[in-house]
Amino acid sequence: MPTRKAKASWNGDLKNGNGNMSFGSGAYKGSYSFKSRFEDGTGTNPEELIGAAHAGCYSMALSADLAEAGYTPEAVTTNADVALEMIDGDPAITTITLNITANIPDIEEDKFLEFAEGAKKNCPVSKALAGVNIKLNATLDN
Repeated sequence: MPTRKAKASWNGDLKNGNGNMSFGSGAYKGSYSFKSRFEDGTGTNPEELIGAAHAGCYSMALSADLAEAGYTPEAVTTNADVALEMIDGDPAITTITLNITANIPDIEEDKFLEFAEGAKKNCPVSKALAGVNIKLNATLDN
């Protein structure tokens, strides 16, 4: 499997500086700053990118698990809410809440929730973020 790459640069001090992040594939390039990370400024931030990575990985993992078990997932939509909080004076990612809506024909809700929990534990990004509290809100929308 290939090694994925990303790049970030930062210019200046923390409060007044700015930077850019990009994906090695060229699919994304964006700016970030103190305000876009710790306030409501324009630009992106590492937490947003972690959320996008987690949402994408989770949606794929759940779809793969369902298909392997013989179900036909029509759609899995995942929104990730990444909480950045101050812990002992330092910023920390404390919680990621995955909010999933899925259209999976011919599956019972309890079985769907079982698969949803399994994907939460087993997707590669969840494993990489094992030190973070990961919550799940899963809705079957058939």
